[in-house]
Amino acid sequence: MPVAVGVIQTLGFPPVLAAADAMVKAGRVTLVQYGLAESAQFFVAIRGPVSEVRQAMEAGVEAVNKTHGAELLTHYIVPNPPENLEIVLPINYTAKVDKYR
Repeated sequence: MPVAVGVIQTLGFPPVLAAADAMVKAGRVTLVQYGLAESAQFFVAIRGPVSEVRQAMEAGVEAVNKTHGAELLTHYIVPNPPENLEIVLPINYTAKVDKYR
């Protein structure tokens, strides 16, 4: 099954929380990574079937746009990431999140 990775980066924690919540509720996706990109910039990454990631990302972007004072910095989807990308970047399914797949 073709899988994708989607990433949303925001300014501040509340919008990234809203995005993560909306994404996991909107599609059959797994939250695989969350972190601080730099000063007050947070990101969240999801994995799942390509169509589900697209649907979830739309919901995540919409949630950020509805969050008071939020700023969406960037968002991107990589359909079918190559294996070396999964090995080098922190976007793979880990044992910690595998039970939520």
